[in-house]
Amino acid sequence: MNFPNMVRIKQKIYSEVVNDIPETVCAELRSINIKDKIKKGDTIAITVGSRGVSNIDVIVKAIVDNLKEIGASPFIIPAMGSHGGATSEGQKQVLAHYGVTEELMGAPVKSTMDVVEIGETPDGIKVMIDKNAYEADHILVVNRVKVHTDFKGEIESGLMKMMTIGLGKHKGAETYHQAAIEYGMEHMITNVGRTVLKNVPVLCGLGIVENGFDETAVIRAFRPQELESGEKDLLKLGKK
Repeated sequence: MNFPNMVRIKQKIYSEVVNDIPETVCAELRSINIKDKIKKGDTIAITVGSRGVSNIDVIVKAIVDNLKEIGASPFIIPAMGSHGGATSEGQKQVLAHYGVTEELMGAPVKSTMDVVEIGETPDGIKVMIDKNAYEADHILVVNRVKVHTDFKGEIESGLMKMMTIGLGKHKGAETYHQAAIEYGMEHMITNVGRTVLKNVPVLCGLGIVENGFDETAVIRAFRPQELESGEKDLLKLGKK
C-alpha cells in the first residue's frame, strides 16, 4: 500500500494567564473610575451566567469586594435566559454549582424570572430585563467573550449577549430567539444590547477572555460607551 507523504506539525496554543485575578479586576475597575459614578449605598446588580466561565467565583468575589470598599451595595443576579429549568430557584442553583453563593461572595443572590419592558429596538423588538436588575441603581455586566457556536460576526457571545439573552430571562430569550430568525443573531443581539445601554444605568462591562487551555487570559473593563467596541476587540483576541 502506498501512503501519502506525511508532515509532522506542531500547534502553539496561546497560554498566557492572569496571575493575580482579584488585583487585575480591581485595577481594571479603577482604570475606568467607576467610583465617580457611585454614591454611597447605591445598589449594583452584577450579572453572572451559566456557561462555566473559568474562575468566575474569584472574579465575582473581587468585584463585590471592590464595590463594597467604595461604599456600594452589590448583589448578584443569575443572567442566563431560560437555563436552570427557567425557574428562579433553578437559576440560583446553577450559580451555586460554580461557587457563586451569598455566603462565599459576601453579597445577596437575587433570583427572579420576572422582567420589566424597557423599550424596543429600531426593528420593533420589545426589550426586557430582569426585574431586580431594573430596580438597581446600576448594572455591572460580566461575561466571557468568545466565539458563538451557531453564527459568526463582530459580536458573538459576550457582554452584548449577556444584556440580551442573559438579562432577558426566559421571556426575553423566547422573544429574542424568535426575532433572530427574521433579523439574524448578531443584528438582534447588537440592537437589543444598544437598547439596554440606552435605557438602563449600566455602570460598566467586564469582559473575560480565556486562553487555549480554558484559563483566564484577559480581564478588561469598559465604560458603557466603550462596551460594544471593546467587546469586538476582545472577540478578535479570543479568536486568535
